[in-house]
This record gives sequence, C-alpha cells and structure tokens, in this order.
Amino acid sequence: MLSLWVIDEAVQRALAEDVGKGDLTSNALIPEDAHTEGVIYSKDSGVLAGMPVARRVFERLDPEVEIEEELKDGSMLAPGSVIARIRGRARAVLTGERTALNFLQRLSGIATATADLVKIIEGTRASLVDTRKTTPGLRLLEKYAVRVGGGCNHRLGLDDGVLIKDNHIKAAGSIAEAVRCAKKHIPHTIKIEVEVESIEQLYEALEAGADIIMLDNMSPSQMREAVRITAGRVPLEASGGIDKETIREVAESGVDLISVGAVTHSARALDISLDIGEMKRFSR
Repeated sequence: MLSLWVIDEAVQRALAEDVGKGDLTSNALIPEDAHTEGVIYSKDSGVLAGMPVARRVFERLDPEVEIEEELKDGSMLAPGSVIARIRGRARAVLTGERTALNFLQRLSGIATATADLVKIIEGTRASLVDTRKTTPGLRLLEKYAVRVGGGCNHRLGLDDGVLIKDNHIKAAGSIAEAVRCAKKHIPHTIKIEVEVESIEQLYEALEAGADIIMLDNMSPSQMREAVRITAGRVPLEASGGIDKETIREVAESGVDLISVGAVTHSARALDISLDIGEMKRFSR
C-alpha cells in the first residue's frame, strides 16, 4: 500500500507544476458553480495502477468530489474498460484531468511492463526485481507500481542496503577490502551485496563473505556456472540488459533474482482517458 503522505507529496508537486497560479482556460470558460460527471476509461490492455493517486488529485482540487471506482489497482484492463466514474465541480475535474491521467498512465505502464516479464519467468525460481532507475521524485510510486505488477522491490534508496559495484571496488582496491570496510561501518542487520563481472570475482565475493551476489552482464552459461559454484550459499541476482527475449533463459539458469531497470525507466505509458458529460449549474 501507498501511504497518504507519499501520495500527497507527489500530488502537491504535480499540481503546482501543472496548475501554477490557476487554470486559465477552465476558469475563463466554466462557471464556478458548474458541476459535471465523467468517466475514466482505458484505451489499452494492461494492468491498472495508480488509482489512489489519481483520486487524491481530484480530492485536492474539490474536497466534495465523488469518485466511484469500477476497478482497483491490479485489475486487468482492456480497451474500453471503465476504471472510475467521477462527479464534482467541473473546473476541478478539468483542472485535475491531465495530472490524474499522467499518474494513471505512467504507473499502469510500469505495472504492465512488470507483469509481462513476471509471466515469462513463471515456473522458475527467479523473482523479478526493480532498480533505482526511476523518475526523480516518483520512486516510491513507481516501485509501488512494480509490486502491483507482481514484481519485487530492490532497495528503495542508498540508505536501504549496501550494494558494492565496480567503481566501489576500484575505490577500495579489491572486493575483499570493500566488503571488510562495509561490515565495519554498517549495522549487522544490513545485508551486503557485491556486483561481480566474472567467475573469478564470484569466488572473491564468496570468500569475502558477501550476503548477495549480483552477476553483471554475464552470459547464461556463466550464470549456470555461478549457480553451480555458489550451490545455494547466497542468493544470486542477474542484471544487465535483460529483456523479454532473454529473461526466460536467464531465469532457467537457476538465479534467484533478476533485476530489470527497464520496467521503470522505459515502460510505455498506457492510453487512459477521461470524458465528461454535460455541465449543470447549482450549488451544493
């Protein structure tokens, strides 16, 4: 679940960016007391994500808005699927339309991209995880969408776990020294993951006491060899350029985790629209 403060922070930023000092068009064309009804619907197939955020957009603009959700996050969408019905002040509905749809389209696209990959690796031991390749300021929302799509979250930020990558190893001088320094400075409850690029480095990471090992840009045959060598002592994560065409073979190598940055940084937004009906003028 998304906490309300995370939603509110994102919505506040997005509305400030889009509305600024006010919606000049809606304020000029629509009477202040006009009310309307609308329908949010999908023009695409996919997985719905982001309704709590879209709802909050309209609630911030019109506290009395009524939103009837026909579908919940995680629901499958088809062209024509009605997602929600909205009733409220016409100015608020039109002012919030683009912001609400942007959230829905972006998050649903991420959930859909995730679900597509999760389905491909069904029946293997591997779990799909995301990365930190997210839109600045929207990480928690985008990682929520990954969970909606059936994936799992890697660390949420740099303070959420230790991941020793190639540049860290260069800075420390070796994998062993990098792990030693990490253990010296972090709580014992934090796990240490080490990125390796070769079987030789895999042996070094195992010897150094890594809790998780990331296999970076290895071939499927190298991954299978790494699985054999590790023999379940620590979880193995495959990473680097993995897509729909390659992910099944990667999963069948026996790795435990597969990280794919594309589910957040390259997901195609779903096509979702809002249509309104006639306007009525009255005061509540």
